[in-house]
Amino acid sequence: MAFHGAEVVAPQRSGDIVTCVKQYLDLLDLVLRDGVDKSDRTGTGTRSIFGHQMRFDLAEGFPVLTTKKLHLRSIIGELLWFLRGDTNVRWLQERGITIWDEWADANGDLGPVYGHQWRSWPTPDGRHIDQITGVIESIRRNPDSRRHIVSAWNVADVDDMALPPCHTMFQFYVRPATKGSGEHGSGEPTAYLDCQLYQRSADIFLGVPFNIASYALLTMIVAQQTGLTAGHFVHTLGDAHLYSNHLDQARLQLGRSPGPLPTMRITPRDSIDAYDLPDFELLEYVAQPSIKAPIAV
Repeated sequence: MAFHGAEVVAPQRSGDIVTCVKQYLDLLDLVLRDGVDKSDRTGTGTRSIFGHQMRFDLAEGFPVLTTKKLHLRSIIGELLWFLRGDTNVRWLQERGITIWDEWADANGDLGPVYGHQWRSWPTPDGRHIDQITGVIESIRRNPDSRRHIVSAWNVADVDDMALPPCHTMFQFYVRPATKGSGEHGSGEPTAYLDCQLYQRSADIFLGVPFNIASYALLTMIVAQQTGLTAGHFVHTLGDAHLYSNHLDQARLQLGRSPGPLPTMRITPRDSIDAYDLPDFELLEYVAQPSIKAPIAV
């Protein structure tokens, strides 16, 4: 990420511009070939593997699929909704985002899901912990700490959630760069912010592309808030699965060739709470047509 006046830009390098998409396509192929067929909560059936990791260098461009078009507004809006600490779909619906509607009750409530745990984790003595503010302060104060962690998996609250967290925990890592390394084109000493996500349950066809883009964006935002450069996003998957009614769609996508990655431009804000949808602009996103697939609820 490079600072340019009032904007923060994730630059694209001319080299491995399709590395991001290739990793994802390789995962699709692996699960189709080597996955085991399993039952699941929804009754749909899955083809699944256990334990997989992908690493995305955010200097290569913004890691969003080019082999099928994604709805970027939903990805950005959902992340901002999490960061608001919101757990009602009304805010999303007012912005034309409906990805959580299937799980909401008649009032739009989802229970104590991601936003509640990120921003207001309840303690036994009645307090609430803002994990997002806490992790940003921790990165600023003690960059070498191994405790830059945010968890959405609150065992005491899981039964009250409309859908328990699929992406359960993420950790930040401040990685120093040596002078003259030439990384990101500057050659100047700086430090990079890496993020690793552990996802217990990964819907590879519909969910994972959103998750990759969302946490890459979160890494960029937190890097901006802490004065660092966005580095790597590491995505670790537990049960990585294709639903049985997504197999043909996965094969269709495997027949497509990846194109160059786009660039994400973010308008800087003074706090993590100040971002809004117009602050994000994806430049030169050229993707092949979307591929429809049913959601397993």
